[in-house]
Amino acid sequence: MGIMRLSSSGWLNLKLSPVFNPICRAAGRNRIFLLSAFSTIHSTLSLYSSCHHPSSPHRYSFPMPNFSSTVSAPRGRLRGVVFDMDGTLTVPVIDFAAMHKSVLGDEEYVRIKSLNPSGIDILHIIQSWAPEKQRRAYEVIADFERQGIDRLQIMPGAAELCTFLDSKNIRRGLITRNIKEAVDIFHQRFGWTFHPALSREFGYYKPNPAPLLHICSSWDVLPNEVIMVGDSLRDDVGCGKQAGAFTCLLDETGRYNSEHYANMDLEPDFKVSTLGEVLHLLNANFELAP
Repeated sequence: MGIMRLSSSGWLNLKLSPVFNPICRAAGRNRIFLLSAFSTIHSTLSLYSSCHHPSSPHRYSFPMPNFSSTVSAPRGRLRGVVFDMDGTLTVPVIDFAAMHKSVLGDEEYVRIKSLNPSGIDILHIIQSWAPEKQRRAYEVIADFERQGIDRLQIMPGAAELCTFLDSKNIRRGLITRNIKEAVDIFHQRFGWTFHPALSREFGYYKPNPAPLLHICSSWDVLPNEVIMVGDSLRDDVGCGKQAGAFTCLLDETGRYNSEHYANMDLEPDFKVSTLGEVLHLLNANFELAP
C-alpha cells in the first residue's frame, strides 16, 4: 500500500540524522557519546526489526514465508483473541449500501461515497446531526440490523477456532458496531460465549481503540499480547493498530486488493481468506500462553 520499508542500516541512518532526530544536534562530547551509543546498539536494532510487533515496519500475510535460516525469530506471547462479529464470526448478510442510502438519501449517499470510496462510516456521520434526526437514523440502522439477525449464520470455521482457543486456554472477546440485541442472539445461536462482548451501547466503537483497550484491561493483559480479527480494514485493523495489538484481516473475496483501498495507511499483520487459516497462523506464529 505504498508503505516505505527500511533496512536496519537505513533505520539507523535516520536515527543518526540531525534532520530526523533532534538529539543528534548536540555538540561536542555529548554528540560524540550519542553517536557512539547509537553505533553500539546497531546490532540490537537489526535483531529487533526482525521481530514481529504491531509498530514494526515488517508486515506479513498468511501463510508466512518459509525462512531457511537455522535461527528462528522468537515467537510473541498471545493471551487473547478479540473478534469482530458481522462478517467475521457470522456470514455477512446486512446490505450496508441499502442501509446507508436509507439513512442518507440517494443523492447524499452518492456524494459521500465519492469522497470515501473505501467505505462510509455511517455512525460517525450521524453523530453531528440534530437529536431527532439522529434518533430516526438509528431506528433505520437498527431495523436493518434486526433483519440481519433473522438471517444470521455462523461463519464456517468459527466453531473449530473457538474449540482450539479453549484447548489452549486463550481468552475470547468480541467487539461489534452492532446492537446488544444482536450480540445476545448470536450467543444463543452459536452456543459459545465471548467475554467481554462489547456492542454499540458501550459508547465507543471501532475504529476507536477504547473498546479493545477496555477488554485488555479487563483481562489484565497488554495490548501486544492480543490479536484483533475482523473483516474491516478501517474498523477492525484500525482499532487494533491504534490499541497496539496484532491484527488479522479476514478478506474472503479479495476485495481489499482493490485500488479503492490503496490510499488507506493501514496494513494488517496477517491477512487470511478463511477462519480456518486463523487457527493455523496463531499456532505457527505465537506462543499461546494464558
